[in-house]
Amino acid sequence: MLKDVHEVKISDIKEGDSEINIEAEVTEKSYAREVRSKYGQVLMVADATLKDETGKITLTLWNEQVRQVMVGDKVKIENGYAKSYRNVLQLSTGKYGKLTVV
Repeated sequence: MLKDVHEVKISDIKEGDSEINIEAEVTEKSYAREVRSKYGQVLMVADATLKDETGKITLTLWNEQVRQVMVGDKVKIENGYAKSYRNVLQLSTGKYGKLTVV
């Protein structure tokens, strides 16, 4: 049986939420930087600001997502999750989520 999937608005996202589905516009994007994972792997990461009619949230972009997403793009996040990093609420696709430019 398929789980009921619905989109949320940015103002509804809280720390610890998972299975987040959202469409929003990219209004800002930081420069990419390299980080090393706890397993020693070098990863590319950048932060983007997503905006909808209810607010803004930071989206963490990893590896190919860094090149895929540009300011002005509308993106769809499927199965994302929210966490707080340095007291800032952030959205990420993680290992099981999906990001699509629409």
